[in-house]
Amino acid sequence: MVLTYFLFVLGFCFLIKGADLLVSGASSVAKKMKISNLVIGLTIVAFGTSAPELIVNLLAAFKGSSDLAISNVIGSNIANIFLILGVAAAICPLKVKSNTVWKEIPLVLLSVLLLFFMVNDAMLDGMNFNTLSRIDGISLLAFFVVFMYYSFGIAKNTNDAEGEKVDELSNSKSTIFIILGMLGLALGGQWIVEGAMMIAKNFGLTETLIGLTVVAIGTSLPELATSIVAARKGHADIAVGNVVGSNLFNVFWILGLSSTINPLNFNAALSNVDVIVSILAALLLFLFMFIGKKHILQRSQGYLFVLIYFSYITYLVLNA
Repeated sequence: MVLTYFLFVLGFCFLIKGADLLVSGASSVAKKMKISNLVIGLTIVAFGTSAPELIVNLLAAFKGSSDLAISNVIGSNIANIFLILGVAAAICPLKVKSNTVWKEIPLVLLSVLLLFFMVNDAMLDGMNFNTLSRIDGISLLAFFVVFMYYSFGIAKNTNDAEGEKVDELSNSKSTIFIILGMLGLALGGQWIVEGAMMIAKNFGLTETLIGLTVVAIGTSLPELATSIVAARKGHADIAVGNVVGSNLFNVFWILGLSSTINPLNFNAALSNVDVIVSILAALLLFLFMFIGKKHILQRSQGYLFVLIYFSYITYLVLNA
């Protein structure tokens, strides 16, 4: 049991470092193939930063732990807005581009609204079950393709120098990084899923609670680190874009792929409140763009986001 808990904590280190090594190795290979920095950022780097959530979700789905798979994504999206953007805005007010305000943030809101409708079969269709089916998954993946098409459209009108800065590594080093990264993701993901299921069982907690809190925050650490560094350097676009992109990847790509491979059962009694909180987070982010200074997430709003997040975590713990 002690070993399981130790590996659970160590799993986050393996997962995050594995994603970092995989991104570095794959980006270097792509750079040598003369692929632009922007395309690398939109594909390899974007997919790499979502790898922790993806691996955890796929393993949870294969093990039949639908609660953990869905709660990991919902919890990660809530943490991304309330915790990560809250902390980033508290460090430095975040000026948001008009495109992000009018297109990308509403798309985040649309994604969680879609998720709410898709998983509430009993409420909306009178069915005797709630599930994120393969058809739902394929629909989410279709939205993901549209989002990527939109992203590449923006990239065409952006200077490549603004893209991800990629370090070129030797072929042998790139190969080693890719192999180690994949091993780190596989081992880390396995230990996290097994540890989360064990913790839930031993302490009489639900997998949903573990997924919404510990696992969600752990898999969101790359986004947290990136946004804090970006905020401290005054790069508001990176801080906000990182969170918005991650939330869209989480729903459209990760939940879409997970449910296409293996349909995910949804416990409405346990998780509907959390889906509603994720809808509230996206809605508040959009409304705050027009309250006070236009298109700026202010320090006071950042503090409020953090306060809401810790109030939400307190609610989860007290109701466990």
